[in-house]
Amino acid sequence: MKTRLLFLMLAATAAQATERYFAYTYEPEVFPQGAAEFEQWITLRTQRTGDNYNKWELREEFEYGVTDSYSVSLYLNASAENSDSRFDGVSLENRYMLLNPAEHPIGLTLYLEPRYAGDEAEVEEKIILGQRVGDWKWAVNLSHATEWSDDLHAVEGEVEADFGLTRRLNNRWSLGAELRDHNELPDYHLWENTALFLGPVVTYTQEKWWATLSVLPQIYGNNFQGNPDDNHAFELEGHERLNVRLVFGISL
Repeated sequence: MKTRLLFLMLAATAAQATERYFAYTYEPEVFPQGAAEFEQWITLRTQRTGDNYNKWELREEFEYGVTDSYSVSLYLNASAENSDSRFDGVSLENRYMLLNPAEHPIGLTLYLEPRYAGDEAEVEEKIILGQRVGDWKWAVNLSHATEWSDDLHAVEGEVEADFGLTRRLNNRWSLGAELRDHNELPDYHLWENTALFLGPVVTYTQEKWWATLSVLPQIYGNNFQGNPDDNHAFELEGHERLNVRLVFGISL
């Protein structure tokens, strides 16, 4: 009985933690009611075929727990590709936890994020699964997004699957890995490509702030439309050889 009570207390504490243990993979836990946090996202996408490609993506996020099951986030998005920078609009992320991992064998959360930038827009949906087992934590995301560009005249679909596994080393550090598979579907008429990324993720936590870093090199890629980048090991026309993301949060 005491062991079970201790497990439930630890699980409940984990379910209300605000830190993120993965930079690309979402976990099913949401903010407790009334909790608020500021997060800064910094992403580098680098190395494509034919040019010295570097794209920086910046997101400022304010997240708030509306209820113990529902949290909402407001994002400001910007990017800089080589020497060109632009404002990528405003996003509103919604996460609703259907199954609390502290009370069920697997946590389940639904995710919806619309984005609008005037000349382009996007809607992204996710199914988020995950659980903590002792010092280990895992999460799986199944994602779909539709993006409208060229003054909303062009449409492209994206399908993505993410998996994260990490282990808590001590009160401050966690170390694990993330696996990401991303696919593009222009006009939804064809499945253009796929790219698989795998790499380490590390998290450092303090009482009022935390930081998570993922370094994901592409380990496999394929373009199904005749291999235009002439690379049989990677997909470097629509994806990069390396993705790096740092996310840090500060409790408010």
